[in-house]
Amino acid sequence: MSQMRALTDTPPGVSAAQMRSLIDERLRAAGHDPSALYQELEMDSPYVDTHDDVSRTMDTVNLHSHTFYELLFVRGGSLQYLLDTRRYRLQAGDIVFIPPNTSHRPLFLDKLVEPYSRFVLWVSPLYAGQLNEAFPQDGLLPAEAFVLRTAATPWQETLGALFRAGVQESYNHAPGWQAAVCGNTLRLLVQTARARAGEHALRPQAERQELLDALLVYIENHLQDRITLADTARRFLVSESSVNQLFRKRMKVSFYRFVTQRRLIAAKVLLQDGLPAEQISARVGFGDYSSFYRAFKREYGISPAEYRRLQE
Repeated sequence: MSQMRALTDTPPGVSAAQMRSLIDERLRAAGHDPSALYQELEMDSPYVDTHDDVSRTMDTVNLHSHTFYELLFVRGGSLQYLLDTRRYRLQAGDIVFIPPNTSHRPLFLDKLVEPYSRFVLWVSPLYAGQLNEAFPQDGLLPAEAFVLRTAATPWQETLGALFRAGVQESYNHAPGWQAAVCGNTLRLLVQTARARAGEHALRPQAERQELLDALLVYIENHLQDRITLADTARRFLVSESSVNQLFRKRMKVSFYRFVTQRRLIAAKVLLQDGLPAEQISARVGFGDYSSFYRAFKREYGISPAEYRRLQE
């Protein structure tokens, strides 16, 4: 994130379109693929990172996962969000809780009426482990992903203020700011847990099931199997072109690219668990190790062995 802030330091008077183009140009010059940016993000702090973020209609965010916990506080923009295999309609005041290794991405950024803005909080496994050890009964960092709706409740102002306070501490860098961010994060997690347990904040229902959702569940349940476009189309009684067009329209990638992205996220989890890469390639549905290696390197910019060393 510190590298991103340096890359996005643009002069005043630059339009949003010009800024986006300039950012993409600087990212490519630094050796990054803008569409895969969220795959490459790493924490600066060993404990907590927090920042604000804005996505506009020109942004492309691929399906991705992280090794850390991520919490989002939506400040603006109405959009759909894919959390594992469930789609949610997000609105201002929503909190999205994403545990490590959970696949996720925003959808339909090209149709936003207003920019999708949010406060972002990252909690490292190290800090999470310390909190769970110190407060094992409080459930501050649950294992399951969830969306919490705080709009028109007392929690919206309380939680929004805590997210904002952490971002301000992080950006101001006053003496003791890292300790302040960690303490603020503990307060925020406690208040979020209380909101979930209370009667005011709501857990919004996932969007109504469509063909896309059935396809996502099918892919999730058959990652280690041979998944082809033809077999999938026959199973759901639609044409191959209908399936592929659905993914290109709704997910902005082809059917096969999405399957590969989901398989690679599963592979990252197994790499963290220490399984040999050759076994992992078969476990997540690649025909051979060389195909797995090429796909991993193309998606993440590093080899499976390099990724494992980074996690260690």
